[in-house]
This record gives sequence, C-alpha cells and structure tokens, in this order.
Amino acid sequence: MTPESLHDFFIACAGVGGTLIGLLFVAISVEHERLTAADANQLHRVRASAALTSFTNAFAISLFALVPNVGLAWPAFAVSLGGLFFVAASLLSLMRVRRLQHVAPRETLFLVGLVAVFVFQLDSAVRLISRANNVSAARDFAIVVVACFLVGVARSWELIGGPSIGLGGEVTALVRARHRNPATGREPGWEPPRERDER
Repeated sequence: MTPESLHDFFIACAGVGGTLIGLLFVAISVEHERLTAADANQLHRVRASAALTSFTNAFAISLFALVPNVGLAWPAFAVSLGGLFFVAASLLSLMRVRRLQHVAPRETLFLVGLVAVFVFQLDSAVRLISRANNVSAARDFAIVVVACFLVGVARSWELIGGPSIGLGGEVTALVRARHRNPATGREPGWEPPRERDER
C-alpha cells in the first residue's frame, strides 16, 4: 500500500511525468532526421531512449501508486527489470559502434548510474513484496521518481544539443586562455597549417 503521506506527491509526479513525456515526444519529432538517418550517431538514439525510459519509469510508479488495492511492489519490480534490460541493450549498442563512432567515457558512466537507480528500485520492490507495510521501502520509490526525472531532464537537454557548462571544462578553458599569447591569441607552439603544394 502507498502511505497516505505520499499520496499527493505521486499525484503531482504523475502530472509532471505525463507532461515531460509529451515534451520529449515533441523534441524527438524535431530531431527525427538526426535520430533515424542511416549514419545517425548512436549516442543520440541512446540519449533519447534513456530519457524516455527514465520518464516512463517515474510515470508508471506514480500511476500505480495511485491505484487502490494494487500497491507499488510488483509494478515497480517489473518496471525496474525493464529499465535494466534497456541499460544492457544500450551498453551492447555502444560497444557495437565504438569502432565507428567516438563514445565518451561519461556516456558509459551515465548508464552505470542508471543501473544504480534501477537496482535501488528493484531492492525497494523486493523489500516491499516481502513486507507490504514497509513504509521505508515505499518512501524509497519517491526518491527513485525524483532521480528518474532528473536523469530524464539531463538526457533530454543533451538530446536537443543544449549547452553544457561543467566545472572541469571551464577550468581547462581558463588554464588554456592564461597560456595564450596576448598578441596573437594563440597557444604556445601553435603553427599555421601548411599550404599544400598544388603543382
């Protein structure tokens, strides 16, 4: 059973989940050519699928939490297995294309983080199955829903090509800017490209 204290939370999350999924469909339709072209970057496809999986997971948990006499345990168990299958398929997909397309380590780390979310959800579902009145396990699903929304938003932002400003990248850019020649704006050791001899 869903604790009464979480009822309003899941009502709000169901509305948020439905809205985010609708917006994601709009984003995917805008990026349709880039996602379906024969030479499309597999990372874009994985990002789109990851966003949809995260939003769908949060949406499903929120809806089932509101169904009387159904509870969270078994629906959350099933959805977490689906999420783990998605991550496994995504990792295999990236391994398949890594010789043809560059795959940044952060993409793999992201999928590992998604595994952690689904494993946490699976553990909470098992605890709730073994003891139906486990309030702590039910509250864990609220954390999972919030985590899935954050993951989905991050993936959606990357999917549409939103700017990424990270601490590591900014520090690196600052260090490079300090070492540039003030007169030329070039880094030390920079040489202009040589012109090819067309004779």
